[in-house]
Amino acid sequence: MSERDTYLAELIRLDGRGEHVSSICAGCHALALSRCVDCDDLQLYCHECTVSNHVRSPTHRIQEWTGEFFQGVSLKTFGLRVQLGHPAGQRCILPRPAFNDEFVLIDINGIHDVGLDFCGCETSDTHVRQLLRHGWYPSTSINPRTAATFRLLRHFQILSFESKASAYEYYHSLVRLTDNTGLSKPKDRYNAFMLMVREWRHLKMLKRFGRGHEASGVEGTSQGKCVVTCPACPQPGMNLPDGWEHASKDKQWLYATFVAIDANFRLKRRNVSTNEADPSLSKGWSYFVEEADYKLYLAEHLGEAQEKSTCSSHNAVNMADTKLSQGLAATGVGTIDCARHNMKRGNGVGDLQKGEKYINMDYLFFSTLRNNSLKILNVSYDIACQWHKHIWSHMESLPQSHHLNHASKIIRFFVPKFHLPAHVAKCQSLFSFNFTRFVGWTDGEALERGWSNINPVASSTKNMGPGCHRDTLDDHFGDWNWKKVVGLGASLLNKMKDALIERAEHQAAFDEFDAVISIEHRATWLSEMVIWEQNPNDTTVPNPLEMKAIAITQVGARLRLAELEANELEHGIDVSLHPEVSPSVLIASGLDLEEEQHRLKSLVESMGMHVTDTQRGSIVRMRNSLRRKIKTWARVQVLYMPAVLQGGRDDQHNAEDIVLSLPSRMKNKPCDLRLQNIEWELCYAQAYDALEELRQCLRIHCLLLTFKREWIRGQGANTRAQNALTRVHARRTACVKRYRSAWTALKALATLLKKRDWKGRLQELADDHIKPLVDPFGVGEGRRQVSWIWMMEGIDCNSDCDDDGKHQCYSRIKSDVLPGVRIEWCKSRARALRWTEEVELLTEEMGRVIRFLHWDAQRWDERKGQLAGENPAHTEGLHAYAARQAHIRRRLAAHFHALWAPYLMPTLGPGINTIHAELPLPDLTMPDAPLMDTDA
Repeated sequence: MSERDTYLAELIRLDGRGEHVSSICAGCHALALSRCVDCDDLQLYCHECTVSNHVRSPTHRIQEWTGEFFQGVSLKTFGLRVQLGHPAGQRCILPRPAFNDEFVLIDINGIHDVGLDFCGCETSDTHVRQLLRHGWYPSTSINPRTAATFRLLRHFQILSFESKASAYEYYHSLVRLTDNTGLSKPKDRYNAFMLMVREWRHLKMLKRFGRGHEASGVEGTSQGKCVVTCPACPQPGMNLPDGWEHASKDKQWLYATFVAIDANFRLKRRNVSTNEADPSLSKGWSYFVEEADYKLYLAEHLGEAQEKSTCSSHNAVNMADTKLSQGLAATGVGTIDCARHNMKRGNGVGDLQKGEKYINMDYLFFSTLRNNSLKILNVSYDIACQWHKHIWSHMESLPQSHHLNHASKIIRFFVPKFHLPAHVAKCQSLFSFNFTRFVGWTDGEALERGWSNINPVASSTKNMGPGCHRDTLDDHFGDWNWKKVVGLGASLLNKMKDALIERAEHQAAFDEFDAVISIEHRATWLSEMVIWEQNPNDTTVPNPLEMKAIAITQVGARLRLAELEANELEHGIDVSLHPEVSPSVLIASGLDLEEEQHRLKSLVESMGMHVTDTQRGSIVRMRNSLRRKIKTWARVQVLYMPAVLQGGRDDQHNAEDIVLSLPSRMKNKPCDLRLQNIEWELCYAQAYDALEELRQCLRIHCLLLTFKREWIRGQGANTRAQNALTRVHARRTACVKRYRSAWTALKALATLLKKRDWKGRLQELADDHIKPLVDPFGVGEGRRQVSWIWMMEGIDCNSDCDDDGKHQCYSRIKSDVLPGVRIEWCKSRARALRWTEEVELLTEEMGRVIRFLHWDAQRWDERKGQLAGENPAHTEGLHAYAARQAHIRRRLAAHFHALWAPYLMPTLGPGINTIHAELPLPDLTMPDAPLMDTDA
């Protein structure tokens, strides 16, 4: 900031002539008044030298000194003429000026009037060819008067991909670069610019996909051929190993197609122009389907009523006929993507006329899957539970070319993970990626992540005609796919690193959980889970992931809390002291008094700063009562533990702060070993009891939260629900304090009694350990880990168990907790399996990417000499472009291989991965009439 004046002075200095005040031409020493702001030279030159210097730079901006300041002028006024058809600097003997000698050239630094001469020699090419060979793109093929430089079109195309700038914004930026005052506006060539941009996009697409190398030419292009194919997805004949069709059953799942379906209502288009006035330059060659056939099919079935959703209130289904469409020709677009790598599929995009109707999505789905020879298909759609019911009957109304032989395929339907919680409970297990074998850690939300990239384009495409709208989106989708391809090296590497960590963590978590499950329950649950995984569409097979117990209501929660309080009375927490106290009663009473101290202390802390006299009186009475109990207990304690008198009594002002000298706190004082053993036994039991009650409170708290979120509305009802949650939370806090107190005592007594290996499943209870089996507000299912408090020995049993005759297992699961443990065991197993599958699938995908890039490079190598050009220069261009494309693919393959080398596993046989899958692929072929209930 201290150099601002210096910087400002230098900027202002450039508005003058600087040190070139002599006005002598640096080239010929004539009078010099002009300079170029685009050359790396601010010296002044005469008109003749300025023209000579810019024979090869006709779009540079020139300034002329008026005597007081510099003013912009055109090189054309200096006499510069651009001669086409000849080397730079040579003049044609028969020059042909542009029409009316008015030619406008658009370049990245502005809009320029150019003096242009075409070659008029007998051997000259057409005006269009002369412009194109000079690197200028003509706006028309007859008497062109406007052109844009190739570098401008490339610049705008990349800029629009990255910033989503519209052609209007870009063109008017050039207008302001040319004249920012509005006093000398250049000739308006906006419409010509729009046309050139659109044609440029189209021609670049044809070039990239080798249409210039094919003997059939542009018209021989087939539908869906001009797309950037996902190299990580299985592509028969491109990236699959030999003999993949005959892979063993436990490896077939690696060769599955994953597709995701969704609609975007941001990409709407207003009702401007028509297909006749503004046709697409493609005919279904890229991502959009062929328009004529698509619209014909829609016209035949548009009047058909669409069945309503019987699941949750899916607006995409139920509101399809009421979607606001006034003034719109398209309310959005529907797309089919690669579900794992977020790439658009060929012929998988189409306009929506009125909401997300089945007829639109059916056509797009079957259009993109034409000629698909893979045996396994995994389909993700946020309304899959409804859409898939009649999918095969809908297919019969489509053209024969769009039919899919579903009887010979394994087809599974899923709901994306983020959307799944909005569905009814039954859908949340039947259509879950988390609980289905052989899908890895696919989430189905790839489409949703891609919308953020394309949505900003909507502001410019919504006012386009139908053809321009489709061509522009096709170009953006192609660029999106290409960026995904070149980014696969980093993305798959990061996924692999993450998957390896998650696999290890979740496998360890499951092993720990599984170790505390009884053999009988483990065998039963595993059998139930395997049978259900192999028959996901058979509703007669019990779903082990469904809770069989009745859900707890608020009335039930209050009843449970009352039962817990009654249980405390039964255990003598509030028992009166008897004059004849045995040692065990002494220690038990001391523990009860300690817990009462904790309760009174919590009550005092909850009072806050502004305590009323009534509250203060209540606290005083409770303290007096507790103090009397402690004194009575202390008089008996002296008989058994006389050493407590050595340090004097702890006469605290408040009864809850009095330290009770239980054996665990007699550090260096003598104490009867029998009393220490009694406290040990009672504290051990207290720890298990506290954990049991804590688990109950966590379940109640979780269920009340879910009930409140889904059903409670209104201030009064929410207040009552919050009060209930507060009471449960208070009980939970008390349980935590009771456990931590027992844990502290056990650690002290273990040293005194020389206990070893006493902890078993007991651990120090940290705050992050206190969480329910399933936290509705916690992390996602894939990354969730079970707290150790749910993996206690005997967690799945109702009968007593002995620990080598030492202690009884005090953690007794209630009958309504066992189903929750079963479900959590099944989910923990599923998480471990999904991450194991993900590692295997990522390894396969890495190999597929490298194989695809080598295949693509070989394809471009074959194109080098595939077609003879019109002349040697054309032939050389064909060879050079094909060679460069092959070189790019091989460089990408080498780069990816270097990144992935530590993770690329050796193979056995025809490219089959050596990682072993736990279970064979079940027969999941979808029946003609799904066995699911229609009210799912």
